[in-house]
Amino acid sequence: MRRVNESVRQVLSEALPELKDPRIGFVTVTGVETSPDLRQARVFVSVLGSERKRERSLDGLAAA
Repeated sequence: MRRVNESVRQVLSEALPELKDPRIGFVTVTGVETSPDLRQARVFVSVLGSERKRERSLDGLAAA
């Protein structure tokens, strides 16, 4: 399962720069936890910037 989580993390990290939402700032995918059936994943991110920038980035990611 660790290899799957790392593969999903890598794919998401590579896809982030392709998102064109101006609200998304400097975001790093730090980890992924997938469910045993691989239908859901919890993605952990780190956002650089002020509290307002973090909130806007998270809103942009949720919309994407």
